Amino acid sequence: MKKTLTVSMLFCLLALSAPCFAGTHGVDGHVSARSVGASLLSLIIWPGLGQIVNDQHEDKVVTHALLGLTGIFRFWSFYDAIIDRDGGVWHNRI
Repeated sequence: MKKTLTVSMLFCLLALSAPCFAGTHGVDGHVSARSVGASLLSLIIWPGLGQIVNDQHEDKVVTHALLGLTGIFRFWSFYDAIIDRDGGVWHNRI
């Protein structure tokens, strides 16, 4: 029974046609003193604060703040803030 369940789960994962490597509409900015400070806010205090400092869209700020409840997301928010990345969150892609 376990083997059948394992094989069926593996088959479902392999058959999944999700475009996980699809490009996003995000555009990398430039590292500046403001983006370094914003990234430290996202890493140390809370994800989403760095995106507020970098003047990002409200939906991106909310996404970073909510996903900040998971500890690992702080690193992505840090990277996203330090390069001042614009966009790339919605448009049916993550």
